Amino acid sequence: MRTTILITSPEEWTAPGSELFQFAPIIPGGPEWFTKPVLIALLSSVIAIAVCWAAFAKPKIVPRGWQSLGEYAYDFVRDQIARPNLGKDTDRWMGLLLTIFLTVLVWNLMGVIPFIQFPIAAHIAFPAVLAVSVYVIKVYLGVRHHGVRGYLRGVIYLEGLPGWAYGIYAPLILAEVFLTSLFTHFIRLFANMFAGHLLVAFFSSVGFWFLFEQLSPLGAPLGVLGVAVTVLITAFEMFIQFLQAFLFAMLAAMYIASGLHGSH
Repeated sequence: MRTTILITSPEEWTAPGSELFQFAPIIPGGPEWFTKPVLIALLSSVIAIAVCWAAFAKPKIVPRGWQSLGEYAYDFVRDQIARPNLGKDTDRWMGLLLTIFLTVLVWNLMGVIPFIQFPIAAHIAFPAVLAVSVYVIKVYLGVRHHGVRGYLRGVIYLEGLPGWAYGIYAPLILAEVFLTSLFTHFIRLFANMFAGHLLVAFFSSVGFWFLFEQLSPLGAPLGVLGVAVTVLITAFEMFIQFLQAFLFAMLAAMYIASGLHGSH
């Protein structure tokens, strides 16, 4: 008996589930960059702008409808994100922080919208661009307000630390402030949305397969279980989507504050 071994080249091999994150151009023969994630990102921007416009374009003394929702979002970002980190500079940066929070939240919620079902932050380029923008603002503010030497001195200074310990401490804190903080800012958001999207897609596929494709006495209970788990994971994922938008905006406020105050 002969055994045939099929050898697949590295170029032909794809990781399981990778097809969930591979998108062809929306317009055949059109720009390769104009894919489903780009279209959803544009739609997300329109939604965020429309919500803010409906809430704040014609404010009334007694808020109702969209204005109530907008003021709740504004108060949440101001009291829970901006004010604890920025203090007296809160109002100056509220526009940016509210935009970041709403943008990331809409990005994430796109993962549970029927017929869309793709959280934009699960595509690493989108949260990376947003994080790099915050990083540039942080460094710019630090250099502008304190100068290069003053900013670096403020970053590495730690009250009570012996002089000899700076040889160990300074490289570590500089790497954290100027390197790892950038990556942790967007990788946390990306990894949570990526993993959540995979879980929802897996269990929904299990439910669909056993209920409609693999018809058997054992298949029906497994299909129902798959659907039930999908519903539970989706509900939990919505909480995680809100939490990650909050954490991303909070880190943005912390980084902006570090640039303004010239400290880590």
